[in-house]
Amino acid sequence: MADIPSGNNQAAESTSAAFEKTKLGIWAFLATELMLFGGLFTAYSVYRIRYQALFHEQHLHLNRTLGAVNTVVLICSSLSVAIGIAAIKAGKQAVLKLCLAITLVLASSFLFIKYLEYSEHIRQGDLPSTNLFFSLYYMMTGLHAIHVMAGMAALTTMLIMTDRGAFSKEYSTPVEITGIYWHFVDLVWIYLFPLLYLIG
Repeated sequence: MADIPSGNNQAAESTSAAFEKTKLGIWAFLATELMLFGGLFTAYSVYRIRYQALFHEQHLHLNRTLGAVNTVVLICSSLSVAIGIAAIKAGKQAVLKLCLAITLVLASSFLFIKYLEYSEHIRQGDLPSTNLFFSLYYMMTGLHAIHVMAGMAALTTMLIMTDRGAFSKEYSTPVEITGIYWHFVDLVWIYLFPLLYLIG
């Protein structure tokens, strides 16, 4: 006689199926985002080849130190998210809560450093209206900053839900989906940093 699936097994299978569907949805969304950033990366590359002298001169105005610090900050934030997800899968809600809080602090630090960069450029007169390089620079980094803020909103929601005990090792789908998005935000910056700051 065939075994009859228990209620717990059915619930686990249902949760797993829901996670797979949700994960497929977030990957489809990120594919459209990738095309958006990909278009900007392509435009930047084309104009950089066409106006090599201008782009070389203007990229020297960027603060490589602040750019490098921001890269480290975002990499650390991705690590804290990954640790948090691993923790909730082990049923450690307190660790997840701490990791989400750390990630939000790091994300805020990234935006603050970006604010310092923008302020420096404005003082130097490096504005979108001055040349093509800074038009693309503000467009790409500004769009990325908007994605960082969207990620922070999602992370804050996850932190509130964690504080209310919404997640456990049996259910952590929203946290995992938020983590995938945050890793994408980190990955975009890893492409932006060398493209804008290092390749002269």
